[in-house]
Amino acid sequence: MFGQFCPIIWGVKGSEFIKRVMKLAKDRGLVARMDKKRGKGSHVTLYYGDRHTIVRNPKDELKKGTLNAMLKQLGLDKDEI
Repeated sequence: MFGQFCPIIWGVKGSEFIKRVMKLAKDRGLVARMDKKRGKGSHVTLYYGDRHTIVRNPKDELKKGTLNAMLKQLGLDKDEI
């Protein structure tokens, strides 16, 4: 088998990613919020503690590389989501 196995479903929608990050923050006692005004067009800014990332059009599926980059920006691991 080539590549890495990841328990998160690739092709997860941006809105589902936001929900998972919000739940994780709540479970950990961190502040998480989404700011629709601080994004251009359909982009939104997702804050997780003192970190943030941009979620491109929450209605669309996230690509593997985009998802990995967003997790890295938030300081999260694939297994945590």
